[in-house]
Amino acid sequence: MKKKFITNLALLLVLNLLIKPFWIFGIDRTVQNIVGAGNYGFYISLFNFSLLLNVLLDLGITNYNNRHISQHKQTLSKYLSNIVVLKFILAIVYAVISFSIALLIGYNQHQLYLLIFLVFNQFLISFALYLRSNISGLQLFKTDSLLSVLDKTLMIVLCSALLWGNFTESEFKIEWFVYVQTISYLITTAIIFFIVLKKSEFLRLKLDFTYLRAIIRQSYPFAILVLLMSVYNWSGMVILERIVDNGQEQAGIYAQGNRLLDAVSMFGYLFAALLLPMFSKMIKDKENITQLLQLSTLLLIVPAIIIAVGSLYYRSEIMSLLYHELHSSSAVIFAILMFSFIWIGFTYIFGSLLTANGSLRALNIMAGAGVILNVSLNIILIPRYQALGMAVSTLVTQMFTAIYQIVLASLKFKLKVNITLIVKLVLFSLTVFVIIYFSKLLPMPWAFNLIVAVSASFLLAIALKLISPKTIYNIFKYNE
Repeated sequence: MKKKFITNLALLLVLNLLIKPFWIFGIDRTVQNIVGAGNYGFYISLFNFSLLLNVLLDLGITNYNNRHISQHKQTLSKYLSNIVVLKFILAIVYAVISFSIALLIGYNQHQLYLLIFLVFNQFLISFALYLRSNISGLQLFKTDSLLSVLDKTLMIVLCSALLWGNFTESEFKIEWFVYVQTISYLITTAIIFFIVLKKSEFLRLKLDFTYLRAIIRQSYPFAILVLLMSVYNWSGMVILERIVDNGQEQAGIYAQGNRLLDAVSMFGYLFAALLLPMFSKMIKDKENITQLLQLSTLLLIVPAIIIAVGSLYYRSEIMSLLYHELHSSSAVIFAILMFSFIWIGFTYIFGSLLTANGSLRALNIMAGAGVILNVSLNIILIPRYQALGMAVSTLVTQMFTAIYQIVLASLKFKLKVNITLIVKLVLFSLTVFVIIYFSKLLPMPWAFNLIVAVSASFLLAIALKLISPKTIYNIFKYNE
């Protein structure tokens, strides 16, 4: 299982390193620089609003289906026939509730128009993710890896044509950005649908309410978890845009720092996408999960620490390189958010393990506490500190939920506390602070200094045996 994890993780990382960074920094960043923080804030606040209730599109079915199909492959056709119909019913419910709330909180005609496309995009994303959960549940990780970057690849091609292809004399509009996403998601969803059809014995659409009720009854704990996590992850942007006088501009400022967090967090998501079906199968087969848990944690957390510390010391240089229009607090917001990545990494690993184990009640308690903490902090901090206050509430919330999950997983699986490993991680973290601090004193361009510091930090991780190239090589070579 370790070999499967490493080989498929390597493929995922290569594909995503080729595609998604260019999407985030080449396309998404360029769009914000062209349209300005205010116009981009207009879009991103609506985008976050569309995310708040997207759990209604799924009700936890995707996570449940991933776990179930990985353990019971023979039920694919039966589940597919019913869930496809259910997904369309849920799409109608999601759209009606979303627009009702949008009208209630006072969105204007322009906002409602753009929200139509964003709501439709959320349906396409949700449907594609559900379809992909069947592919990963069947352990077809290479196929799933290729499909994971298809939508962004299409978006890059289409946006590049609009941004640099001189196909139009008009200046790029934020609405075009949304239209490109819609077209790309449509094509991607159609391709994934036909692949899943080929893997199933048949697809006979039906509306078996008894069966659907059974699916929802088993998946609703996943739905509650996703809803609660959506609230504490995305509600801050809506609160920021609604209660601050220059809310759209502040949303754009927050998005500048958050863009890099999104970029690195996608790698944590890749870990989770691989680990959930693997942990599910190992738990069912009563295999020891300790080695895979430790390996995946170190492979994610060690780079996360280096990235966070590097972002702290080089915050102004990085932000000035990326953006034309910077606020005085942009660099500080960026540094705070990048430290959130360490805790987000722990959540991806331990959250996947607990989800695979079916520990949904405990996770929902955690997520409920996270909502209370995050919303309370946002209401207190945003009016005074605006986007900076939201960044602080994000860091505190991610830290709280990650520690909760680590402790819970340790108790559930009776994990032994590895004192030696903890001491090594603490020593490593402190030394990385020193290495990167002194790298700023080198008489070279800052980018070169940062590369030297990051390289030295990885060598330190190897010296402390937190990352072992030899072990990774052996996993590739032998199926241990």
